[in-house]
Amino acid sequence: MSRYRVILLLFIITLAGALSSGRSLWWSFAGALFALLVVAVLWAWLGVNWLRIRRRTLTRVAQVGQTLNEEFVLSNLSPIPKLWVEVRDFSNLPGHYASRVIGWTGGNQWRGWKVSTYCTRRGRYSLGPLRVRSGDPLGIYQMDRSISKISNILVYPATWEFDDFPLPAGYLPGGESLRRRTHFVTTNAAGVRDYTNGDVINRIHWPLSVKRQRLTVKEFELDPMSEIWLMLDLDRNAQSRIGFPHSNDDVAGVAPGPQQFSLPPRTEEYAISMAASVVQHFLRQNRAIGFLTYSHHREVVSSDRGERQINKIMELLTVLQADGAVPFARVLRAEGVLLPRGTTVIAISSSPDVDWALAVQQMVRSGQRVVAIVIDGESFGDALSCAPLVGALIESGAVVRIVKCGDSLSEAIQTPVG
Repeated sequence: MSRYRVILLLFIITLAGALSSGRSLWWSFAGALFALLVVAVLWAWLGVNWLRIRRRTLTRVAQVGQTLNEEFVLSNLSPIPKLWVEVRDFSNLPGHYASRVIGWTGGNQWRGWKVSTYCTRRGRYSLGPLRVRSGDPLGIYQMDRSISKISNILVYPATWEFDDFPLPAGYLPGGESLRRRTHFVTTNAAGVRDYTNGDVINRIHWPLSVKRQRLTVKEFELDPMSEIWLMLDLDRNAQSRIGFPHSNDDVAGVAPGPQQFSLPPRTEEYAISMAASVVQHFLRQNRAIGFLTYSHHREVVSSDRGERQINKIMELLTVLQADGAVPFARVLRAEGVLLPRGTTVIAISSSPDVDWALAVQQMVRSGQRVVAIVIDGESFGDALSCAPLVGALIESGAVVRIVKCGDSLSEAIQTPVG
């Protein structure tokens, strides 16, 4: 039984005694207990009201292996001091502990604190809500107040830096015109048009502009052989992991960073981190890249380049889960026929099924170039070996790389398969 209920019970008993006996001593006890209850409730109410909490997140996007910083400021808006205020945070970001108990805060004063959280798991998380609690000095009564404001934050997958990426032999940066207009400058000029607001100055065709007496800009077309398509296998039946089914404590695969970070020992996480690293590598080289995967739904990001493309693909990789039901071989056969000849396809999968090597062989015969990155499920506890698959991929003409549990992705991508 809480102190408040004990004192309330004593008040009821003394009030009953005062009403039945009429003695002044009983009335004095009843009055003192009633005043104590009123003061306790009023003090607790003042403790959670007339205050403001400002929460400032320095960025809405973080990345696994980086630190998220937040600043909190609790301001007392009344001239009455607050003895103590407990601020409880209900954010679901793993490892984020922003709850605090703030001591004496004078009238019209403020107290602040900072929180640094090392991000260890990709995903979309909510920051907030908050709940404040305060009470009287004797601990008789405590009162809560909820602050329901919630903000979201994205934690991108971990990425590795590649010094170089293995592209198929005979790879050429140029190719035939794709007949698709682009706002990027390429080697394929498609024509000219009149200048419109927003066109960059370096695209103006000055000799023609002088001749026509009006500004004229050049248009370009995409080069199909400069395009790269990344295909990621998220079939739930192709995934493996080490540890108990609901354990997130087992980790492997140390990544570079200010602190030591390890990827969870799940093929899904290795594949997604590899995909994010590949996207980052090529888009920083101003290369056009598209992304395709079958998870719960078919997810496609059209081929493009630039910072916006990085954000689009990284946001998708942040929330993807390996809950697909379509085998990777079917994905490659269905989508490969839609890609133009000369496209470079980077296929990432942990499936040991040789059937998707046959799909790769069909793509190579169709004039596409394939880089196959195999996540070795056997190193994650799978009973099947990927050796037959790797042999079939090499025979098909694909460039093959193998990633095992605990490997650094940057080193694995540089290690040829013998």
